[in-house]
Amino acid sequence: MEQGPILPARPPRSGRLSGAVVRGCLAAAPPPGIRRGDHDLNPDLLPTGSLTPAAVLVALVERADGLTVLLTRRTDHLHDHAGQVSFPGGRVDPGDADAIATALREAEEEVGLPRCHVAPIGRLDTYITRTGFEVTPVVALVEPPAALNPDPFEVAEVFEVPLDFIVDPANHQRQSRVYAGRERFFYVLPWPHHYIWGATAGMLVNLADVLRQP
Repeated sequence: MEQGPILPARPPRSGRLSGAVVRGCLAAAPPPGIRRGDHDLNPDLLPTGSLTPAAVLVALVERADGLTVLLTRRTDHLHDHAGQVSFPGGRVDPGDADAIATALREAEEEVGLPRCHVAPIGRLDTYITRTGFEVTPVVALVEPPAALNPDPFEVAEVFEVPLDFIVDPANHQRQSRVYAGRERFFYVLPWPHHYIWGATAGMLVNLADVLRQP
């Protein structure tokens, strides 16, 4: 597969949220203890059985015009969450030392992000999905590599969203749809040409909450 840049050049932004500011916000935030999840907006969706440990990489790319969040769009043929926007990540493997190791491994496997370009700086609250995953979101600063090499089986597209957009509460929508005869609610961040919703949007809202703290 031919390699290319992560994203074309974008117009300048304020860059208000620098890597140092984000690092400071994560350090000052209360220790992650809240179990967020799909049940935040739908209390009956909290799983009652055992949970499968997983981790995702919330990669903050250090661009000259400000930080961005790296996201992927999954391929349409996958069995789980086909075509949806997600962070690089997956289940914890027996050989992974911790959630950070899982997030780094998955990012390298899914999008070809070299570990030497990634500096973990903290984590968000654990996110519980209705399908029974206990997800640790690992936040990291990323020095942009010259190119990425996404796995074509899993990843249809890699793109970036300005962190300033993520933090703005005006971009956090609550929408709903009827599923299995019941109305279900979820967060949506409407980025052009991409529908960011569900667990990914929920974790981005958590990130925004942390970064908006005094």
